[in-house]
Amino acid sequence: MTTQGTDRRKGLAFAGAVVVLAAVGVYLTMSPSSGGGDRTETVAETAPATVESTPPPAPVPSQVAVTPGTFDVYRYLPLTKSELGAAADLARRFTASYGTFEYSEDPAAFASRLNAFSTAEFGAQLTRAMTDPAVVGQNKADRVVSRGTAQVETIRDMTPNMVVFVVGSVRHVVAQSGEKDQSDEYAVTVVKAGADWRVYDMQPAGAGQDGDTSP
Repeated sequence: MTTQGTDRRKGLAFAGAVVVLAAVGVYLTMSPSSGGGDRTETVAETAPATVESTPPPAPVPSQVAVTPGTFDVYRYLPLTKSELGAAADLARRFTASYGTFEYSEDPAAFASRLNAFSTAEFGAQLTRAMTDPAVVGQNKADRVVSRGTAQVETIRDMTPNMVVFVVGSVRHVVAQSGEKDQSDEYAVTVVKAGADWRVYDMQPAGAGQDGDTSP
């Protein structure tokens, strides 16, 4: 009996040990691994932060005026370069002729020379002025000889059919009363006459010139 009891107690002890080991195995299986939790947290902490890209700021236009290297001013004018050049040359030659005369010349011939540059209406005004008896008598009495030169200085006004130039004039005058150089500025208006140009008016530059081309 003693042997049987001993064997029975051993069997019960073994069975109890198996139950305990089984319970420990279930616990270990269901319990989360502390090492795995640490790795997950480390990965989350060391993951690179997402950086949103910001577009570069737009360039600010320069406020300094700079002339382009290919700027063509004639694109913005009502006349071509050749038209404007021809009008300026006419104004210059007319002003030089206006200042070139001498007391011995027939006043009508002087007026005719100026009329070649002018419109019919302005030519008639010039003829009256150049043949005025008082002017002719004064030039003869002082034996005046005048040689004029001229240069276009600025453009005062411009349309497709009209240009007002400011023309500088220098007259070298030799007379009994003395020798001198006389400088003047004129506003000379030239108008289109078909494919050509004609002088429409001439006034002292200081007096102004509105550029009206209506006869």
